[in-house]
Amino acid sequence: MTTSQLEAQNAPGAARRQGRPGIALAVIAACQLMVVLDSTIVNIALPHIQDALSFSTTDLSWVLSAYTLTFGGLLLLGGRAGDILGRRRVFMTGILVFTLASLLGGFAQEPWQLLAARALQGIGGAIASPTSLALITTTFPEGPERNRAFGVFAAVSAGGGAIGLLAGGLLTEWLDWRWVFFVNVPIGILIAVLAPLYINESEKHPGRFDISGALTSTLGMASLVYGFIRASEEGWRDSVTLASFGAAVILLASFVLIEMRAKEPITPLRMFADRNRSGTYVIMLSLAAAMFGMFFFIVLFVQNVLAYSPIESGLAFLPVTVAIIVGAGLSQRFLPVLGPKPFMVTGSAFTGVGLLWLTFISPDSSYLSGVLGPMLIFGFGMGLNFVTLTLTAVSGVAQHEAGAASSLLNASQQVGGSLGLSILVTVFGTASRNEAEKQVPQFLAQASPEQKAEFAKTQELPGSWGHAVLSQGISTAFLAAVAMAGLALLTALVVIRVRKSDLEALSGKAAAGGPAA
Repeated sequence: MTTSQLEAQNAPGAARRQGRPGIALAVIAACQLMVVLDSTIVNIALPHIQDALSFSTTDLSWVLSAYTLTFGGLLLLGGRAGDILGRRRVFMTGILVFTLASLLGGFAQEPWQLLAARALQGIGGAIASPTSLALITTTFPEGPERNRAFGVFAAVSAGGGAIGLLAGGLLTEWLDWRWVFFVNVPIGILIAVLAPLYINESEKHPGRFDISGALTSTLGMASLVYGFIRASEEGWRDSVTLASFGAAVILLASFVLIEMRAKEPITPLRMFADRNRSGTYVIMLSLAAAMFGMFFFIVLFVQNVLAYSPIESGLAFLPVTVAIIVGAGLSQRFLPVLGPKPFMVTGSAFTGVGLLWLTFISPDSSYLSGVLGPMLIFGFGMGLNFVTLTLTAVSGVAQHEAGAASSLLNASQQVGGSLGLSILVTVFGTASRNEAEKQVPQFLAQASPEQKAEFAKTQELPGSWGHAVLSQGISTAFLAAVAMAGLALLTALVVIRVRKSDLEALSGKAAAGGPAA
């Protein structure tokens, strides 16, 4: 062992076992997979959770929202904490919080206990996820080696949602819904043990925590999402809906003012001065909004209309993962040559085409004729974008701001997913109610006395009548998703520029940590 190697190994915060970047990447990727996977792993288990804990239908939606809101809202603070306190330390703290929350969620006996555990999971994920991405920038030198690491990270991030649906189906059908939470415990413990062995601690940068910025952004986004969810149930004129939107406007405006005046803001607004980086955040937000909705509504369709079992529902999403991996591999290979714009434009166009195809879904659609094709097109487009967006967001950012840049990208994804799902659910609810008003008179004219009595009790149309209502709501919701993909495509066309400095950085020719031109 050379003198320089001995000095590196004995440096404060150095990994105990040096020279194994593959294991370090596996630890970082495992964390990201666990965090991203938890956004969808509970989807298929929701009916079982509802029966076990006596959730109302309205309250059940918060099993998803409690996680995504705290996750997306606190990501910026998590990235800042990594810069100030050391990324490995914060990474491990987030993992341990996430693991504890998963254990508590698995043992929940009351609805409030599960919702509290899901919110705590989101907090743990918000601490761990941005630091995991930033650790790549400090573990791997800029250039091909870092590009490959980002490719793995992006593929895990992109495919984690579909993998979560499959895992949720397997665990729910073979074991119990509680195992969608328990499965995180051994994985989290293993990551916490391996991190200090193979990952170096980053340099700490003095600074302050922007608590007011974190609180106003998180509460503002929570109010905005709640407003959309409330509107889908009570209408746009409901006083609580209007109050929620009003609070969101005030809180988010306060957040911007706080960040403009803060000496050490949680969100450095200069990050948005680079048009490519700003465009990247908008594209990620728009595509994540469509992606969360796509997963949510296709799960409803295959389970309620096609009558798939939990395992069959999970397997139905495997082709999406394959398509994402193929797209990510292509973009990773040719990005240094072509630059980001061609992949952002092509990827956004593919996602839009896939979503447009899904607007034709109907009760007569089969998996092969109405679901598989558009999901493959959608997944391939997302794969082209994920690697491209990840690399563009952090390319040329100074080391001490890598956490802020990466957390902004992750926040765009989570906030976009939360907002997008709430908007699409609002569209779905309105379209479903309108279709039900058309179907109910026809149903009552043909229904037997027993069917009429059951409908009076549940207010739900049975069989093909209910399938028609559900399909109409889903197809209409996908129209709104097409608009979201259209925004991403427009941004890629108008905002993103291919610059020589970007190509040099992506191929490893530019100086590490240098400013973007």
